[in-house]
Amino acid sequence: MGEKRIILEMGTGNDLYGQDYTKAARRAVQDALHHSSITLFSKLGVDHTAMRVQLTIGVQQPSAVDCDQVAADLPRGRAQVRAVQGGLDVVDPDGGRHVVAAAAIEAFLPDMDGQYKLS
Repeated sequence: MGEKRIILEMGTGNDLYGQDYTKAARRAVQDALHHSSITLFSKLGVDHTAMRVQLTIGVQQPSAVDCDQVAADLPRGRAQVRAVQGGLDVVDPDGGRHVVAAAAIEAFLPDMDGQYKLS
């Protein structure tokens, strides 16, 4: 049985002074989560552990993101996190940089075709 994507949310986050890519990534995930209210699970009686969550984090230095820390912030589902090239670094002329991360959260459920009928 396949899966179907049921949710796509995006967010941005930053770390203006600490140059911390993981902190910016976690803030981007929180931003995306605050755009969602998922009543599907309670309405259909689906256990949230059936949901696979794919997080894609875009930052200028993907290897600097602690993907396990980012995954731990998700309140539901089975998380898979990957960091990719993206986001933005804003260089401060006086030294340092401001880190901006972008997050895409995709949620997938097993294909339930034929299990539910609209009334």
